[in-house]
Amino acid sequence: MTEEALSNLPEWDLTDLYPSKDGPELEEDLRSSAESAKAFAEKYKGKLEELDGAGLLSAVQEFEDLQEALGRIMSYAYLVYAGDMSDPDIGKFFQTLQEKVNGISTDLLFFTLELNGIDETRLTGFYKDDSLRKYEPWLSNIRSMKPYQLDDRTETLLHEKDIAGRSAWVRLFDETMAGLKFEMNGEEMASQQVLHLLSSADGETRKAAAKSLGKVFGENVRLFALITNTLAKDKAIEDEWRKTASPMTLRHLSNQVEEGVVDALSSAVQDAYPRLSHRYYQLKAKWMGQEKLDYWDRNAPLPEDDDRVIPWNEARDIVLDAYGRFSPDLAHLGQEFFDKPWIDAAVRPGKSPGAFAHPTVPSAHPYLLLNYQGKIRDVMTLAHELGHGVHQVLAGPQGALLSDTPLTLAETASVFGEQLTFRALLEKVTDPVKRRVMLAGKVEDMINTVVRQIAFYEFEVRLHSARRKEELSPDQIGKIWMDVQTESLGPAIRLHDEYQYFWTYIPHFIHSPFYVYAYAFGDCLVNALYAVYQEAEEGFQAKYFDMLKAGGTLRHKELLAPFNLDASDPVFWQKGLGVIEGFIDELEDL
Repeated sequence: MTEEALSNLPEWDLTDLYPSKDGPELEEDLRSSAESAKAFAEKYKGKLEELDGAGLLSAVQEFEDLQEALGRIMSYAYLVYAGDMSDPDIGKFFQTLQEKVNGISTDLLFFTLELNGIDETRLTGFYKDDSLRKYEPWLSNIRSMKPYQLDDRTETLLHEKDIAGRSAWVRLFDETMAGLKFEMNGEEMASQQVLHLLSSADGETRKAAAKSLGKVFGENVRLFALITNTLAKDKAIEDEWRKTASPMTLRHLSNQVEEGVVDALSSAVQDAYPRLSHRYYQLKAKWMGQEKLDYWDRNAPLPEDDDRVIPWNEARDIVLDAYGRFSPDLAHLGQEFFDKPWIDAAVRPGKSPGAFAHPTVPSAHPYLLLNYQGKIRDVMTLAHELGHGVHQVLAGPQGALLSDTPLTLAETASVFGEQLTFRALLEKVTDPVKRRVMLAGKVEDMINTVVRQIAFYEFEVRLHSARRKEELSPDQIGKIWMDVQTESLGPAIRLHDEYQYFWTYIPHFIHSPFYVYAYAFGDCLVNALYAVYQEAEEGFQAKYFDMLKAGGTLRHKELLAPFNLDASDPVFWQKGLGVIEGFIDELEDL
């Protein structure tokens, strides 16, 4: 039944970006982009201060066209690579394109540096031209980095060396993780398959999977510790040169969120650990007939869970039906991803683990990657990534410079899509036992999104702080990991020795340091947003679509104002956390 249910999983077709890896179209775009970048530098380098408003507008638009062209090339290269990270020819293709695009973009580096040299009063005067005012949010974001900008030669050196520095270490992590093999009952599996078994209905299978993961992670921990130490030191050196206040400063700036807002979120979640994760896992241990849960039982299905495999077509219908009940337009946008080959859902050796939505470029469309294995969590992952995809489609018309949403708000549509799907399913359940199973699954997902991600953030904060003093041994990193996990999961979870190595597989620590709080931000934001929706405020759907269409043109205060929400108010986070607490209250009553 399992093989049959998972036999018709879609694979994406990347020809909307390029017909092939070695076709003339890709080569021609590389050539023309290189020529255009040099011509752009010849035309504008050292001359931005002389431009009037119309001249600056032309320069920004030309720069945007170049970013669109280079973005298409690198989107294609990364998606090909994500499809099979273990193929050496694909790895070579990806690296070669990274190097070529890095070289081309070196000719463009001057532009953002010189933009920061324009007098603020003069620039403000230029905004009287409606056409240039459109780019004000992008220019403001660029100029927010001005206090941390180095001289042009140093910035160029950092940019050019990235390909043989940070990017190379990230690639080493990706290819190492994709190539790891885990033994289960005499069969070799990829990490994604074994991690999936931690949600198996069979306790012995969960334990064997956890032990296999711990064994292989432990055998490779020195390499992962080297990668982590090197990237943390690399970041510390750059932060020192840029004179940032903390390792998190540049992440907060790129997320367009104030440090105080993130601190308020992190503190609120950590203060809530006893009311959320600690209390829930004590409940779950009781349901499982145990005093404490072993860590591999944390996401175990409850004994009453039927644990059936949900076929892909049923998962599609569940998600689109839930989207459609909120807004037929939302479902229509989502349907396109299934009608066209924009989703890659099957588990394959070498494929990137986890799931993501890649926006590519506004002139194309997003692609979704999943590793679908038929569980209710996989359905929720589909709802999540489809939310990202729809958001990216709606924001696309803002253009290459303004369509990207800050990470803190990038999780809004995805988590809202999950919430819609869960609520639609829950409404159909009248049996108290089945309702408890569903509520428990949702609470676990919310704990994984809020509590676990803030614990990840705290792990990074402590790790980067400690790394500034000395290189950290695997044991030292493992201790930081175990400390934050003990604090966040609470006394009802039993952590075994091999769990100290489980930090190694989290890609966000490597790809996007301090990214993880965006998940907690998004979940709490959506909880508050959904409460407004439940109050049946007139025009909610229209306001929601406007928020998604805004892309990167507005900050969180401006985007949330139409809903009378304010993320800088500490009460805002308590509202979001209160939704999770309310679900746990209901579970206790059941």
